[in-house]
Amino acid sequence: ALYYADLSFTGNPLFSRVEEKLEANWTLYAPHPSLPTDQYAVRWEGKIHFPKTGLQKIGLEGNDGFRLYLDGKLWIDQWNKQGHHRIVKEKYFSEDSSYDLRVEFYETAGNAHIRLIYEQPDDRNKKIEEALAAAKDADAVVMVAGIHEGEFQDRASLSLPGMQEALIQKLAALGKPLAVVLTGGSAITMNNWVDSVHSILDVWYPGEEGGHAVADILFGDANPAGRLPITFPASEAQLPLVYNHKPTGRGDDYYNLSGQPLFPFGYGLSYTSFAYSKIKLEKKAVKAGETVKVFCTVTNTGSRDGEEVVQMYIRDLLSSVATPVLTLKGFQRVFLKAGESKKLFFMITPDMLEILNEKMQKVIEPGEFRIMIGSSSRELWLKENLLVK
Repeated sequence: ALYYADLSFTGNPLFSRVEEKLEANWTLYAPHPSLPTDQYAVRWEGKIHFPKTGLQKIGLEGNDGFRLYLDGKLWIDQWNKQGHHRIVKEKYFSEDSSYDLRVEFYETAGNAHIRLIYEQPDDRNKKIEEALAAAKDADAVVMVAGIHEGEFQDRASLSLPGMQEALIQKLAALGKPLAVVLTGGSAITMNNWVDSVHSILDVWYPGEEGGHAVADILFGDANPAGRLPITFPASEAQLPLVYNHKPTGRGDDYYNLSGQPLFPFGYGLSYTSFAYSKIKLEKKAVKAGETVKVFCTVTNTGSRDGEEVVQMYIRDLLSSVATPVLTLKGFQRVFLKAGESKKLFFMITPDMLEILNEKMQKVIEPGEFRIMIGSSSRELWLKENLLVK
């Protein structure tokens, strides 16, 4: 790799070095301390070897201002500084053939990215057919799918990458009971397949005991009670999408898309069902600074023992500054045997009613507060108003 302190490769390079692979990401700094500004050019020279005979793909991905030569002939040309491109071309290469490789790249604004791409023939369709053949002989199918994410690897699309959605759709068409196990640390859009599968289990990053936990849930040895700590959108066009947004003055819907989430904050299913009843405030009105209890009854209405996560949300109905439409202020995870009922209570403490006023002071303003209890930020089964004097 030859590094130049100008953009036209004139004169001698400022420095050179051997690099293990042609993949570079220079974000906060230039490639080397001897380059004082984000104004440089790089030329990589070497050999590329093709081990197999047949159509194969070679190209570049990165910030524009790059070109690739094979045996001195221009193969990829994206020299204008326009944006970001991924350009790959097919060529028939014979087994054990080698070519002189030259890649040139220049940067004028920093945050540079360049990567050599070499791809073997795509055999993913073949692998999908092999998976379908195995699934046809099964009584039920479990498909594990996941995402790629990380620092400096934000996702522009929230759908499952690659051909995972295509495989889910083909498996669903078999008519077998199909459970999809999702791995990853963020939301996934699934409108293309969510209604075609029988269950979805999001295991996040489950750790070394994750296999046992997943097996216990899939085989019914454990009854799940997890709840979503984030909102799952139906589409990236809805973002940012949070349950505790400020009043916006517009409706929840777009002209051509619902504004509602695919799965709301706090959502989660169980192998049993629960009913909520008998909400009651200890006092209907309190003075600012007082604590008050709110009671409710939760019943396991299903045929299996299970745990419910009972959630309490509060909304300030009228305030001097904009406040969220609702905010989670408490939750309890309660175990109930089949048919069992339990009376629960939450303590509504003064800090739960505080807001920051226009002077950035914590205050409790007099007025009504809506107390809501339910199983998610959308399933708010019980409501009462509390007056603060």
